[in-house]
Amino acid sequence: MQSFLFDSASLDATEEFLSSAYTPMRIGGPVEDARVRISRRAVGPVSVDRLSFGYTMGYDAGSLGKVCLITVHEGTIVDRTDGREEVFGTGETFLIAPPDRPYRGEVRSARYTIAMFDPALLAEAAPAVPAGGGPVRLTGPRAVTPAANRQLTAAVAYLRDGILDNPVACASDLLVSTAAQHLASATLAALPHSARTDAAPADSRDATPETLRRAVSFIDDNADQDLTLAAIAAAACVTPRALQYSFRRYAGCTPLAYLRRVRLSRAHADLKAASPQDGSTVTAVAARWGFAHPGRFAEAYRRTYGVAPSVTLNR
Repeated sequence: MQSFLFDSASLDATEEFLSSAYTPMRIGGPVEDARVRISRRAVGPVSVDRLSFGYTMGYDAGSLGKVCLITVHEGTIVDRTDGREEVFGTGETFLIAPPDRPYRGEVRSARYTIAMFDPALLAEAAPAVPAGGGPVRLTGPRAVTPAANRQLTAAVAYLRDGILDNPVACASDLLVSTAAQHLASATLAALPHSARTDAAPADSRDATPETLRRAVSFIDDNADQDLTLAAIAAAACVTPRALQYSFRRYAGCTPLAYLRRVRLSRAHADLKAASPQDGSTVTAVAARWGFAHPGRFAEAYRRTYGVAPSVTLNR
């Protein structure tokens, strides 16, 4: 876990800090009352910052090299990159700029969250490569629908509150990786992107029961590891799209849904074998199998096994 806290009323100090924490930039604003507060928590490929500006700050910044999502809680943020002007307000989660592009605009007395992650996670989460190859690129800043915006906002909040603010979750590589994959998947589901969504002929041909068998065997043997859609597809010797077709046709679920089902089953077995007397807890068992949110784990467990996980443990 990496963390810091910056609190200053100096415009020069703020510019220096922002340039070191994000990317080289020039800022401007009022000399009086230039108070800003920024905190960060980062683990592995993801970080979440909380920022609060009590004034209007203009910025002209270089490329970030990361996918940078902003959730606005109060105030507004104006993007003026490439001469356009887009205003983002309370409740919106948006992409501030492509990872390889500079950007400019204004923060207008805003309180907001920044979530950043490695662009490579997009390729791991994408069901297919872009037409013509190349990296997966986000092609628009706003969510495609209000519902998609809500889902993306919830994914950022889950990473911030359920993982990075939770010392137990931060200590688990599996939990951090699972949350990072979830955010990348939510980003692709919410924002326009270049990954192909049509079915290639080869993908349809490779969507066979044998593909499903190889994938299921790999998941069963490695459910305690950091598994991505791309890793499962590689083990099954097919594309991620073909893998998804195989599961949809022959298993009636997605590959990652099957992975969650296997992990829930392993957690069930661990709870049956453990007892409170040996120091075992439901939260620890859930975290061991990639479930960071105790309430959601308990809900999924109850739907599957008909009882609360604590009942199984206490038996």
